[in-house]
Amino acid sequence: MKYRIAIVSAMLASFMLLFAAGCAQYTEAKNFRTAVEIVGGDPHAGREAIQRYGCKACHTIPGVPGANATVGPSLDKFANRSFIAGEVPNNPTSLIHWIEKPHDVEPRTAMPDMGVSEKDSKDIATYLYSLR
Repeated sequence: MKYRIAIVSAMLASFMLLFAAGCAQYTEAKNFRTAVEIVGGDPHAGREAIQRYGCKACHTIPGVPGANATVGPSLDKFANRSFIAGEVPNNPTSLIHWIEKPHDVEPRTAMPDMGVSEKDSKDIATYLYSLR
């Protein structure tokens, strides 16, 4: 009887883990669809571009392996923010401009101009808008 309870408990725990993982995948997919509707880029390509441009050297970015730096702000729940760089309204046009040319938006920012292409900035913005 004791072993049966342990087996049932282990099975229940395994089911809960699988259910939670499935919910997380569903939520990411839903957030990606919403971000594509808002910005029009490719969030998968955006996540890859974030890696290529080295954004993780300064930012914590959910879903990006190794992106847990604290030089710049965390980008967790980025889509819910009202402002970019504390002063620019958070909308796709402003974000894409910020990613491409941060010093045009805020001349004294510590954010470097990484030479991000127009396509990559749109994809990165789309990924960031999936972070809810």
